[in-house]
Amino acid sequence: MKVFLILWVTPIVLLGSWYGLSYYDMNFGFRILSRDLHDLVFTIYGNLLGIPPETIPPLVLKAIILDTFLVIGFIVIKRRRKQIWAGMRRMLGWTESREDAMQVPNSAEAEYSRIS
Repeated sequence: MKVFLILWVTPIVLLGSWYGLSYYDMNFGFRILSRDLHDLVFTIYGNLLGIPPETIPPLVLKAIILDTFLVIGFIVIKRRRKQIWAGMRRMLGWTESREDAMQVPNSAEAEYSRIS
């Protein structure tokens, strides 16, 4: 789970850092952080997608928010799987005793399963 979270958060941090630094033209001598390259990248993406370049950052932000909710949902399901399953069984009225779920086979079926 730690690897999954690292692989999820690393591109978001890199993209957010690049966007913030290039938007405010804090390039520290690197061309990749310049405002000119920032505008060029969004112009290219806008032309490829057929939308105005100004609409791309809000779309990316919405995608990041959706992904965040999905990742949080996966984490919740992973950590609370047994509680969720028990709640579903109670809600559907299934019994929780193991004797009801497991049927004891008669002796002929038990012998056949041991042979094969």
